[in-house]
Amino acid sequence: MKPHAVFFCRNEESVKYVYTPEQIAEIGRLTDLRPGVFHEEALEKGELGDVELFFSTWGMPALTPEQLARLPKLKAVFYAAGATDGFARPLFARNIKVLSAWQANAIPVAEFCTAQIMLGLKGYFRNTRSIKCRDDWAKVHAMAGPGCYGETVALIGAGAIATLTKKMLEQNNVNVIIIPSRAERRTVSLEEAFSKAFVVSNHLPNRSDNIGVLNGKLFASMREGAVFINTGRGAQVNEAELIEVLEKRPDLTALLDVMHPEPPEDGSKLYTLPNVRLSTHIAGSINDEVHRMADYMIEELRRYLAGEPLVYEVSESMLLTS
Repeated sequence: MKPHAVFFCRNEESVKYVYTPEQIAEIGRLTDLRPGVFHEEALEKGELGDVELFFSTWGMPALTPEQLARLPKLKAVFYAAGATDGFARPLFARNIKVLSAWQANAIPVAEFCTAQIMLGLKGYFRNTRSIKCRDDWAKVHAMAGPGCYGETVALIGAGAIATLTKKMLEQNNVNVIIIPSRAERRTVSLEEAFSKAFVVSNHLPNRSDNIGVLNGKLFASMREGAVFINTGRGAQVNEAELIEVLEKRPDLTALLDVMHPEPPEDGSKLYTLPNVRLSTHIAGSINDEVHRMADYMIEELRRYLAGEPLVYEVSESMLLTS
């Protein structure tokens, strides 16, 4: 018999956004999938007591022990999104498997960062903002970056995104140094990374001990024309100190896909500084890219049903918060 399954999520629109009708149909072919999207109200009504598998995405709630007691047959949650910190621990306590598409979500971030890094190494951002008239041409050309071949890039953080970005960059003969998030594991310090690399890209995990760790002293030490990229978390940057350095160092460029707060408050200099480029948190999976996350979970479902080793299972030791 096929296992009973449902989509369980607080946001029905998120499910429709991430899972295509064809992907939902494939899950229905592999399981006994109940139509619709369910949430906590269905638990209170006792409607999901026979369900073995949950499929979800952004909007998966953290269930209480009392709510989980109403799911005696639940064995696995397939989460077509990234971090599971917000809901996974109560599931682990009941030996319910958690499968996540976090590796799928790393791909577009790595692609985004690689593109920005390559342009940064060419000096593209400083170059293009400096061309105002014909007479600028020769002067601006002289401010081009060092180029990609053999140049050094520092990736702050050693998770899936940094690992994949490193792989992409090394295909272009870029020298990549990875700085682990925990100081005791580093062979290269943050100070050395910021002063040595032409591009520094932040991929620190979302932990409280990383708040404000990227400060003005580090930014002030960067090389002439260097580039800082943030697709990690805005709070990891001391933005007031970053702004102060950028005002003094117009040669630097900051490419910020995340900020704190997000979006920045009206009147923030991040909107007006010529050497800052903001984007609206688009590095992660968006639009067509989100369907890759659903595909990862469908692949994992096939392995689960076949009794094969799982590839995307989350363990409690993988969670970021304590």
